[in-house]
Amino acid sequence: MSYFEVNGINSFYGDSHVLFDVSMRLEQGEVIALLGRNGAGKSTTLKSLSGLVETKSGSITLEGRELRGAAPHRAANAGIQLVPEDRRIFGALSVEENILLAGLTAKPSWPLQQVYEMFPRLQERRASRGTDLSGGEQQMLAIARALTRNPKLLLLDEPFEGLAPIIVRDLLAVCKGLAEAGQTIIIVEQNLAAALSIASRAYILNNGHVVFDGTSAELKESPQILSRYIGV
Repeated sequence: MSYFEVNGINSFYGDSHVLFDVSMRLEQGEVIALLGRNGAGKSTTLKSLSGLVETKSGSITLEGRELRGAAPHRAANAGIQLVPEDRRIFGALSVEENILLAGLTAKPSWPLQQVYEMFPRLQERRASRGTDLSGGEQQMLAIARALTRNPKLLLLDEPFEGLAPIIVRDLLAVCKGLAEAGQTIIIVEQNLAAALSIASRAYILNNGHVVFDGTSAELKESPQILSRYIGV
């Protein structure tokens, strides 16, 4: 059994069937990219894995523990941390308060200094309120909040979207550092080059179905697949 396994999940928004028999697997320390056009089901997949979207069948296991149907807090306590596209930081709280609050219920949580070593910019802005941060700083804070909970699986939903190239470069360096340190990651990202630079394997979704499962190298050498399902 793989470290993290998804077998044949079917997800629904109310009566609308949005994911169809989606399966994927990750070994511990592996980074995979989840790719596809807008509306393909990528964010829905991440929300399904973290308990935010209802799955009516299939299996989701982390270290052999069944999590399908688990409430979001139970999935989080089991080690799955989602960094959503809209970041969900507390705008009225300072950077440091945001980080400390996220770590309160985690056992063990990262020491504050470990977070600041990964994000020196956040240490510089530690007294600033969330609303006073730039988009890039807010994204760093959202990732830092997830990391402080010492996740077994980190889900990143469009972490580079709308950010300046220099910020993307810095965040990409952080993601690469996490990967090299053994963090297991699923990244959803429109920036194909960025995603494939840190992911060893990729899955492509199309209309809620998995249509590609292979290595990043195989995908880069498949222009017809990229053209058909991603529009590259």
